Amino acid sequence: PLVALMFFMGPAFADETTFTIAIKDHRFNPVELEVPAGKKVKLIVKNLDPTPEEFESYDLNREKIILGGREAIIRIGPLDPGTYEFFGEFFPDTAQGRILVK
Repeated sequence: PLVALMFFMGPAFADETTFTIAIKDHRFNPVELEVPAGKKVKLIVKNLDPTPEEFESYDLNREKIILGGREAIIRIGPLDPGTYEFFGEFFPDTAQGRILVK
């Protein structure tokens, strides 16, 4: 059964593109990330700070706490062209970014 599940899930993610965002000094880097419209996207968010941060986006309907020194995977899309804002819930004044979908 597990093999069948893995086989079934494999093609579902085969067409996704991977991008990485880092959190350092309570800031996202890059601040602006361009991704293709109409495609599934896998975001790897690496928290390089020693303290936790929460990736939060009302536009993307996603939130994920990422402990210090850890990383998280956030899947989004396919998305229509436009700008999608995200921020760090714990340090919203500095941890801000946006995804440009083109």
